[in-house]
Amino acid sequence: MRKPFIAGNWKMNKDLKGALELTNGLKRNLTDVEDVEIGLFPPALFLPDVVDACTGTRFAVGAQNMHWEEKGAFTGEISAPMILSVGATHVIIGHSERRQHFGETDETVNKKMHSALKAGVLPIMCVGESLEQREAQKTLDIVSTQIRDGLESITSGQMARVVVAYEPIWAIGTGKTATPDQAQQVHATIRSILAEIFGDDVAQGVRIQYGGSVKPDNVKSLMTQPDIDGALVGGASLDVDSFTALVNFKEA
Repeated sequence: MRKPFIAGNWKMNKDLKGALELTNGLKRNLTDVEDVEIGLFPPALFLPDVVDACTGTRFAVGAQNMHWEEKGAFTGEISAPMILSVGATHVIIGHSERRQHFGETDETVNKKMHSALKAGVLPIMCVGESLEQREAQKTLDIVSTQIRDGLESITSGQMARVVVAYEPIWAIGTGKTATPDQAQQVHATIRSILAEIFGDDVAQGVRIQYGGSVKPDNVKSLMTQPDIDGALVGGASLDVDSFTALVNFKEA
């Protein structure tokens, strides 16, 4: 049985005070939650403070991005060892905003995946199609390529530590959400590709999150789909009550 994983990607939001207020509010509401894994992904500046604030909780804390090199002349970047050194455990790799605005490619995603797994950081690898690609009925082809290229040369043992997030680009921050059936179709395809590459046992253990305007009023219908194992949440993760409701989706 795959444990649901609800992760909040705060993107470039909050100052330090706001980040700690959000973290402490979630601690008050969610400390006793055991049946859902909770992840907080603040801006990199706030990682040490959020890690400290989460001491004694079950919350996972991670970075929103990383470089594939361990160190070097890469101004503005952070590495997997740096993430670990402040007590964070996870990283988001290949988010569509990184692909769209910063030139991320399937090749760089793959490099980052290898670097994260080598260091022991647990990656969430993002895939998803644009509206133009969906309307051209290329969704499954695009996602298949992103999965295969992003996971090139990853071993079955490593794959057991990976989370995949399907995020249709046209649904991120737009208020539009893939229907549960649309999302399930892509999630099932992803799992079948993982089975082809890594074997069915590994594929059945991999958690596949959905991301794209996930809100308290639609999360339950998404989470009831057989291959949707969690959510990578943007805007709704910036509010204590909203994110609390998402984590408590079974009660909705």
